[in-house]
Amino acid sequence: MYEKYLERLKEAGKIRNLKEHSINCYKNYVSYFLRYQNKAPEEFTCQNVKEFLLAKKDERLKASTLNLYNSAVRFFYRNVLHILWDDVTVPRIIREHKLPAVLTPDEVDRLLDTIGDIKHKAMFAVMYSSGIRVSEVIHLHYDDISCSKMQIHIRNTKNRMDRYTILFQRCLDILTQYWFEKGRPRGILFPNKFTGNYLTVSTLEQVMRRAVSDAELPKKATPHCLRHSFATHLMEQGVERQNIQALLGHRDPKSTEVYLHVSNKSLMGIQSPFDRKEGADYE
Repeated sequence: MYEKYLERLKEAGKIRNLKEHSINCYKNYVSYFLRYQNKAPEEFTCQNVKEFLLAKKDERLKASTLNLYNSAVRFFYRNVLHILWDDVTVPRIIREHKLPAVLTPDEVDRLLDTIGDIKHKAMFAVMYSSGIRVSEVIHLHYDDISCSKMQIHIRNTKNRMDRYTILFQRCLDILTQYWFEKGRPRGILFPNKFTGNYLTVSTLEQVMRRAVSDAELPKKATPHCLRHSFATHLMEQGVERQNIQALLGHRDPKSTEVYLHVSNKSLMGIQSPFDRKEGADYE
């Protein structure tokens, strides 16, 4: 019933140069929305979207997921149905910005030591050593690693901007061990051993959960927290914020500020004005 609309959605995504992954996500979310309705799409209103999102909210979906539905249906309304979108009727859900866990350098070492598979160990080492995203480490190729320049070329990034990030000797040693032990891959650097294609994010998430448990870490750590730990530790070392922003690949400085929260180590060096020396003047 709705196939032609989904095909038009796909065409609209391609002509706007959206990534294939984004188009497929939009189609998936819009499909759920269409199945919820019981009338022709030309009769849809923003009130229908509001009712749909409220129903999904009652299913206890996360704010981030609800906002993905919002973005997909909004794109569908604007570019396929050509229906005026009303942000007042269908506002985005306010998210609680909880900072991910930050591992200490010792905890990172414990985590890596518990990982038996050299491929997964190398991937996590790269993420912490260079601060790259999970999706970026998955899509690394052999040619992206420059041993002579000691840098990593990051392509196909979240914001479509290629960048270079740092490569350190300890990480290179782990990568070299992996490369020789796993058949010297020349294309995809970390291929799926069964299909030869890219690994999935969920695979690394599963590996991370096992490693956190085996290392008996007291924190609920995800693969992304390695990137957050990288940025936090650089901040504690006094690295300039602009340099950290460049390494993380952020266009907007505000994105970097989310990562560069004030660390406990920094807070411990602050003295309260209440703790003044005895005999000081109190005005």
